[in-house]
Amino acid sequence: MSRRSNPYDNAWTESFLGTLKSEMLQGGCFQNPSDARLEIFQYIDGYYNTHRKHSSLGYLSPSQFESSLHSNN
Repeated sequence: MSRRSNPYDNAWTESFLGTLKSEMLQGGCFQNPSDARLEIFQYIDGYYNTHRKHSSLGYLSPSQFESSLHSNN
């Protein structure tokens, strides 16, 4: 739940939406809202959550980070 007057509440959302706009939607044109939803879902599920390197994970992709956790145990 959001706290009143806290500028950090939406920081992760703003970061993600900025990345989405710059990496995927720049200059993109969709035929209808369903096409836009499908493309955004494919970007999030097929690339952003699996292959894109994240600074919070030491510049590893989530898949690489998870593999490193399993190999260290």
